[in-house]
This record gives sequence, structure tokens and C-alpha cells, in this order.
Amino acid sequence: MNSNFTTILRLILALVLLVFGSNKFFGFIPAPELSPDAASFMSSLTATGYVLYFLGILEIWIGLLLLFKKWVPFALLVLVPISANILLFHIFLDLPDIIQAIVVAGLNAILIAKYWKAYRPLFQ
Repeated sequence: MNSNFTTILRLILALVLLVFGSNKFFGFIPAPELSPDAASFMSSLTATGYVLYFLGILEIWIGLLLLFKKWVPFALLVLVPISANILLFHIFLDLPDIIQAIVVAGLNAILIAKYWKAYRPLFQ
């Protein structure tokens, strides 16, 4: 669990989550051109007034947990539905920009596999 490979992947995922979570509040990364369906979906999330901010808070919190190596198995589990939804959004609505989604979901899956011993009691 404490290999250099695992540490590097954990830190990369933490930084990605911190950057994209912070972007939901400060908007320092310009939004890419989206298809009409993807733009409609994103505008509906923005119109709620809370969904993207809540998602940003979760991403920052998970990123900090991963960065400081606190409750890493728990943080990875909380990230599963978020990374799955990011991946599904890109598969169905924004396929050209799917690389970031694959990176986040892939890092999440690899790290869950690396921390699998922590999850064993859930299946006994």
C-alpha cells in the first residue's frame, strides 16, 4: 500500500481533484465548447444553485484527504460515484473530452485495487 507507485498515483489524483474542485468556485479553467446536450445538462446543474458547489466541496475534501493520506480507503469509496458520473457524462454527452474522465476513474480504480485489503471486511 505504501509503495512509491501508489503514493504518486494518490498525489496525482489528489491534485486533479483539488484543481477541478477549486475551479467550480473560482472558474480559472475556461469551459470547453460542449455539444448542445452536454451544455443543456451543465446549465441545468448550474441553475440548481448548489449541485456544482457541493460537488466542488466534495472534490476538494477528497483531494485533501488523499493529499494528507487521511482515510484514503474511505475517500476512494466516496469518489466512486463521482468518478463514475464524470465518466458517464463524457461517454454519453461529451465523448471528445473523455481523457480526463478516464484518468480520474482509472486512478480511482487502481488505488482501490491497491487498498483492497482495507475493503475485505465489507465482503465477509
